[in-house]
Amino acid sequence: MRFLELLAPAKNIDIGIAAIDCGADAVYIAGPAFGARQAAGNSVEDIRTLCSYAHRFGARVFITLNTIVYDSELEEVYSLMLKVQEAGADAIIVQDLALLRLACGGPAGNGPKVTIPLHASTQCAIRDKDKAILYRDAGFSRLVLEREMTLDSIREISSATGAEIEFFVHGALCVCYSGQCYMSEALTGRSANRGECVQACRSLYDLVDESGKILVRKKALLSLKDYNLLKRVGDLALAGVTSFKIEGRLKNISYVRNVVRAYSQALDAFIASAPDRFRRASHGIVQGGFTPDPGKTFNRGYTELYLDGRRGKWASIDAPKGMGEPIGKVQYVRRSGRDTMELRMALNKAGTASPLRNGDGFAFIGKDSSITGFRGDICRGNVIICQQVSGLQAGMTLYRNISTGFEKSMESGKCQRLIPVNVDISISYKSGEGYVLDCCAISQDKRTVVGTFACGTEEASNQERMEALFRSQIGKSAGMYLFSVRDISRETLPFVSPAFLNEARRTLAGLLDGLPCNMTPLANSHFTERTIHSPAAEMIDGQSLDYRFNISNRLAEEVYREFGAKSCERAYEIAHQSGAELMRTRYCIRYELGMCPVHQTKGKRTGALFLLNNGRRFALHFDCANCEMGITAD
Repeated sequence: MRFLELLAPAKNIDIGIAAIDCGADAVYIAGPAFGARQAAGNSVEDIRTLCSYAHRFGARVFITLNTIVYDSELEEVYSLMLKVQEAGADAIIVQDLALLRLACGGPAGNGPKVTIPLHASTQCAIRDKDKAILYRDAGFSRLVLEREMTLDSIREISSATGAEIEFFVHGALCVCYSGQCYMSEALTGRSANRGECVQACRSLYDLVDESGKILVRKKALLSLKDYNLLKRVGDLALAGVTSFKIEGRLKNISYVRNVVRAYSQALDAFIASAPDRFRRASHGIVQGGFTPDPGKTFNRGYTELYLDGRRGKWASIDAPKGMGEPIGKVQYVRRSGRDTMELRMALNKAGTASPLRNGDGFAFIGKDSSITGFRGDICRGNVIICQQVSGLQAGMTLYRNISTGFEKSMESGKCQRLIPVNVDISISYKSGEGYVLDCCAISQDKRTVVGTFACGTEEASNQERMEALFRSQIGKSAGMYLFSVRDISRETLPFVSPAFLNEARRTLAGLLDGLPCNMTPLANSHFTERTIHSPAAEMIDGQSLDYRFNISNRLAEEVYREFGAKSCERAYEIAHQSGAELMRTRYCIRYELGMCPVHQTKGKRTGALFLLNNGRRFALHFDCANCEMGITAD
């Protein structure tokens, strides 16, 4: 039996709780510092509260400590590791290998140990078998793989390592290999590996040739569509993926609710097709709620990227921001008042996905490639009345990026998560004492409690009706539990009131609350020994490691030297190094524009190509043998 985990992002505690309510088996969240999203920090007390809530359902909480760390920060990082462990965190997501050393007792090695598992972040850029084995043997219980992987590569790594495999299934895509992007630092001095990424891949660039001729002007040439593997969860599970990760630690609560609910339903449907092989990693069922639709929350269009080992059109060159669903072409625009305008839509052939409503948000792409958004104050059929919007013209495609109807359905249809409990009832009669009701309650996670209740001496005159009352009143929810009566063993039933049975049910819920929820055995404790004895160390042995290994402190250097590194260059200010590779990616601008001489019949070899951004020029390099593109500071 393999346990499958849906892993959701949490910008804060409220979003984390909402994700669990909607069906997440785990959430990942940043602590006060050193998370790769600088704008998504949380206090240790909030983490403690979230852990307490998650553990009621056997769900887990992972802490992101996945920036690189400087020598002056080692004590602070170690202290934070101990604090989140004490707060109840179930694992720590790591990029900097110094944390392996810190987990063994701090910078000096003589302090308390961090015993919860360490997960190798996607920032570690694991995309082949040898590197996966290296990280597994170093002490990581879980490997978070690159997004640009194929199913075959995932299957190979899973088989070779036996480690838990975590893989992104939804959300924004970095254009380059994770942890290997230095464009933000080159452009602004803000390092992505320090949680300060300025999203240079969403910026507008000119594409020019070696003569200076502009081939493409002001397009988001490095912006990818968003990942969507909703229909591929079964394929991923069969390839060895344990944890299905949703990107979005900066996303709002409605986004997380919608996407988590969609993937939770998809996982449930897959597991239902193979119940003897797979099970969800946490407990509980989700009641109520709404009908999810990932198309109605933030996205740049969707792609499955390289999962099947085939190239495709992956970029969102014209729309690096979330555009939403296309609703049709603008037929006309005219002024309707001093500050308002009216526009009429020629709707798609099937009409809009749902009726337009007052307050819906819209967006369009202007002639200068800029994206403008606005609210529809009054929406009647295919007519929208709104405040004056500059640049909107007839013939332009209009997108709806906020559906007020859908948002209201999510708000009014909040999910409730309950743990199923089977109750076996045994009724006996003791002379002089009367009827005694023994209720044995067994929760989905195998907690067992027994409640005994005295219920008088009066026999029920209508046994059939009383049994129905027992089943209906005990078989309700109480607290976080959904009770159902499995068996009633008795000769005769006593007469009891509905209030008596309700109180018995609440008592059983209280008894269950007194026992911790049983967690499923996801973590592979063998890999948490924090030892470094990798048979794959030959990939490091004798090498001189450069800036791309992101070594920024003495402890990380020690680890790499134990791997056999000849020398270790510290991470440096890449922005000042002419000719340094700032990005390497599976994505290819030539292929995207139909200019690939290898895969496209109309493609032809070009001379040197460059990207221009605010006076800065970056050279493109095409490694056709490996089907990769590199970008260097020119």
